[in-house]
Amino acid sequence: MPSRTRTPRQRPSGDRTIGILAYPGVQQAALHGLTDLLEAASRLREQGSGPAVTLTVQSWDGGAPLLPPGAPLTALILPPSLGILATPAQTAAIAAWLRDRHGEGTVLCSVCAGAFLLAETGLLDGRPATTHWALAERFAARFPEVRLDADKLLIDDGDLITAGGLMAWVDLGLRLVNRFLGSATLLATARYFLVDPGGREQRFYSTFAPQLTHGDAAILKVQHWLQANSGGRISLPAMAARAKLGDRTFLRRFQNATGLTPGQYLQHLRVGKARALLEQSGLAVDEIAWQVGYGDPGAFRKVFLKVMGLSPGEYRRRFAVAGPIP
Repeated sequence: MPSRTRTPRQRPSGDRTIGILAYPGVQQAALHGLTDLLEAASRLREQGSGPAVTLTVQSWDGGAPLLPPGAPLTALILPPSLGILATPAQTAAIAAWLRDRHGEGTVLCSVCAGAFLLAETGLLDGRPATTHWALAERFAARFPEVRLDADKLLIDDGDLITAGGLMAWVDLGLRLVNRFLGSATLLATARYFLVDPGGREQRFYSTFAPQLTHGDAAILKVQHWLQANSGGRISLPAMAARAKLGDRTFLRRFQNATGLTPGQYLQHLRVGKARALLEQSGLAVDEIAWQVGYGDPGAFRKVFLKVMGLSPGEYRRRFAVAGPIP
């Protein structure tokens, strides 16, 4: 059971121990990065004023027989993985060990694919959680009782914290620094590592990947048509006619196949095309609105903000790769 530091059997009241589980397939960069971030935060806290708080970091080898720690861990992190997701049979022993730690009062945390391990415990059932947006469909199918919100980069639900993307370990680490070492140390750590202390969401980075393998040929025909013609005037009767279905039947079958209403689906298509233009062109926002199918630029701005969580102007300032707009 290798570890960076030894956990004492009884800790002083100011001590905090954060465990990191190095399960098979774990992303090594995240494992070591979390260790470095948390240990640096502890050193920065020691240099500040106020009551002394000692934070230690311990790595647990999930590939070896898992023994209980000498004293309850304050928090335990399941980092992301770049490998193949494990099956329930492969993770049963780890899940049982995690449930025991949670029963001792340990805050359980996951990043990206680590949410699959956390969900195997059953502790996320009925609770909000996030994972990497590219894994959301597989996660939802495997754990239908979890209230998945893959738009969120981090969901702090008290005793369970889940973070989304591969690099969201930074956001999780800062959240734990804020919780256990305070806001002053959070800001000092963010400045030290030159990272944003908050305000990001996973939907800023995800791309719309429509469901195309549902097996409904009539709906797939409409999806292909929408992909090529989403910038024009499109009505529900026009979509239904292309599918050769009545309006009500088309609505029902479209939502069953794609998980979205036709209006929501069209919004996502148009916002996706608008994102590309905001990133790669110098076109004015009003011109982009008209190109992607919105006659009212004000309505486009509202839809973009609702879908992305940023206004078109804010999105461009963050993600534009083109030169400055003249």
